[in-house]
Amino acid sequence: MLYKTTLSIAHTSVILLSLITAISCFELHLPQKVSHIVDSLQYTCGQFLQKQQIFALYNKQNFTEIVNQNIKGIEERVLSELLEERLENESQNDYYTANSQNWPIDLDQYSESFVIRITSEDEFIKYLIFKEAKALHISIWEQSVGLIDLKVDRDQMHRLLYNVESRILERRTRSVDSPVSEYKVQLMIGDLPQRIYETYPSTKVTSLQALGEFPSFQNLSNAFFEDFRTLETIYDWFEEIQKEFPKLVSINWIGQTYEGRDLKALHVRGKHSGNKTVVVTGGMHAREWISVTSACYAVHKLLQNYADGHHKEAKYLDKLDFLFVPVLNPDGYEYSFNEDRLWRKNRQETYMPRCFGIDIDHSFDYHFVKSEDLPCGEEYSGESPFESIESEVWNNFLNRTKEEHKIYGYIDLHSYSQTVLYPYAYSCEILPRDEENLIELGYGIARAIRKSTGKKYQVLKACEDRDADLLPDLGGGTALDYMYHNRAYWAFQIKLRDSGNHGFLLPKKFIYPVGTEVYASIQYFCSFVLNLEG
Repeated sequence: MLYKTTLSIAHTSVILLSLITAISCFELHLPQKVSHIVDSLQYTCGQFLQKQQIFALYNKQNFTEIVNQNIKGIEERVLSELLEERLENESQNDYYTANSQNWPIDLDQYSESFVIRITSEDEFIKYLIFKEAKALHISIWEQSVGLIDLKVDRDQMHRLLYNVESRILERRTRSVDSPVSEYKVQLMIGDLPQRIYETYPSTKVTSLQALGEFPSFQNLSNAFFEDFRTLETIYDWFEEIQKEFPKLVSINWIGQTYEGRDLKALHVRGKHSGNKTVVVTGGMHAREWISVTSACYAVHKLLQNYADGHHKEAKYLDKLDFLFVPVLNPDGYEYSFNEDRLWRKNRQETYMPRCFGIDIDHSFDYHFVKSEDLPCGEEYSGESPFESIESEVWNNFLNRTKEEHKIYGYIDLHSYSQTVLYPYAYSCEILPRDEENLIELGYGIARAIRKSTGKKYQVLKACEDRDADLLPDLGGGTALDYMYHNRAYWAFQIKLRDSGNHGFLLPKKFIYPVGTEVYASIQYFCSFVLNLEG
């Protein structure tokens, strides 16, 4: 349910009448200018400025009461919906009835948290919410045009709304001509432990062999895509797909992470040397599991269709090479499986003890901007470009193999919000080369996705999605901009499902449909590159 921070005419009238009759400007010692403004204001339904609020600036107790009153209804309704969702889930045979010893990770760490969405068309409000969320160390799940999703507890929600409401009130009382400031608050996920529990495999599988014996690679892959898989299981699957397609597939070693894990890519070779290369990356942010499975699914579908004699895939592998990196953040991905499902960054040390991790997608050396986040923050960029080990070894690999991989296209998979983003992320003022064709290709990708499953993806400049002009550090140092400017002729970031009901916590039933959407987008991308469409 949506709520607005406005008061009714009836409520406003009662306040005005009581104040005007009971209090004089002389008694409050208000400056004449303020007294004149108070007496001259005309009120209509939906206006935020009230006579009581101006008086409150000179009375701290009144000010606090007004702010608390304005946010009381929002808090009560959100918490009521939260309780209703959790009570409903308690009757199901899931997280609430499972023995805690059988939990995949400690789910109690999320028991006080929930996810809210705040929407507003007012740039001042969006900026204010973002800044207050950062100051309160609130986890920002998603921000895009007109919305921001936040993981909060009750105290954080109260303090956030109180601070935002206070700033709005102060803004309105400073100027009679200030625009009406409105925002809406919606509960997105009330029962976070349950949603997290639903993303883990029903049976703990740490290697591909644990899935059992299968008569064919296709049967093995069908089982593989029934759940989200650990890093070891994914790398085991790499070995199997190479065995199945030895003339087409090789496993490239990119480098090692801070914790000593291998960073690997699947190289799908075309028939001819010197082919244009399309690069697909996933798992840059640890908690975005759907990007990992979707990258793997795309490899499988490409090779399976080729083996089945499909005309398009034959054309692709006649003239293109592919480089798939499904897990660009191995340390973070493993940590999200074993410790904290909502972990975002990598796991390397920083200059602050006990604050681990760098946001890889803010670490590339193109318009790098040192983030405002300290090392404990989720969007900490590091102190300099390529400080994250994964971005450094990836860049070194591309330099070593630049003669072998002539990169023509780049697709970076993330979640969530169902959006196709094209460069640049760092600024909306700088236009990308050949912008018209980028936009055409972006809308073509969105159309291909819609044809495959019926789901709608919007197309945006990456800077608009990140509010880079308002908050420059959010768009700096991205893989999208770096690859587009330095490596690839075409580049996109695709933020996969959903639009917020599950956020990063898509259940396993979405693996196949989202994988289908990703492969449809890659098909269109390749056909566009090879000029096969139309």
